[in-house]
Amino acid sequence: MSNRELVVLGTASQAPTRARNHNGYLLRWDTEGLLFDPGEGTQRQMLFAGVTASQITRICITHFHGDHCLGLPGVLQRMSLDQVPHMVDAHYPGQNQAVFDRLRHAALFRDVLNLRERPVGQAGTVASTPSFRLEARPLSHSAPTFGYRLEEPDGRRMLPDRLARLGITGPDIGRLQREGSLEGPGRVVTLEEMSEPRRGQRFAFIMDTRLCDAAFALADQADMLVCESTFAESEAALAQEYGHLTASQAGRIAAQAGARLLVLTHFSQRYGPDDGQRLAGEAASAFGGEVVLARDLARIPVPSRPLS
Repeated sequence: MSNRELVVLGTASQAPTRARNHNGYLLRWDTEGLLFDPGEGTQRQMLFAGVTASQITRICITHFHGDHCLGLPGVLQRMSLDQVPHMVDAHYPGQNQAVFDRLRHAALFRDVLNLRERPVGQAGTVASTPSFRLEARPLSHSAPTFGYRLEEPDGRRMLPDRLARLGITGPDIGRLQREGSLEGPGRVVTLEEMSEPRRGQRFAFIMDTRLCDAAFALADQADMLVCESTFAESEAALAQEYGHLTASQAGRIAAQAGARLLVLTHFSQRYGPDDGQRLAGEAASAFGGEVVLARDLARIPVPSRPLS
């Protein structure tokens, strides 16, 4: 059974507050765990959220401003302390290789972690696995920044009524899926007639950026779009100046890209917990789909596939 959810470890931009830790997000995708933008305090937030170091299989950093990366040294040292046995891939803007190196070796520790560095230099696919393809695209911020998009391969959905009509059950269903056809009652039965196309699920992660073409491309038809919404619309000029989005602009991206679920996060410290509904409302005014205001330690399921 699919096990796909976003574990929110922190939602604050620039400076943490009493209610919000710095950024940090773990995407659980079947057997993989993708840790995005581990800001300061991520290791401790993992304890509160019930996330173990061994669940992390991949680290994706959008850019090297402190609220998106200062938790990396502690996370890597914890993974080494716990002797995580599997290979862990790290994706980050290659233009700032020196910054990654400093974070990687920020303190003295017994480094036994199997870490494979995968610096990102341009738009394109940065990783391919049997269960997804990971893309990166450069965004418009004050430092080299990449957004990420995870896309599951398209497949096919078996149609139980058609299978039952021809008496195809048990192991024969699996054989039909593997081989594409099998000998049925009086004729050859094909996978195409016993199933229908099933679009793979899609996840997008967009942090610090102005409105740009890459943001819309990353969000295209996303089942879950995690998007920064640093400012309210009244601070739109400030957002433009510092390379950020308003909640309304996040809603616009989701609407034009055809996303299904918009998760707002990366909130300025000027907004307290009581301002959340204001930000969510501004996003909803531009986006007709579901809007979720991310909260520290929340678990947000990736929406299940539509039945049709």
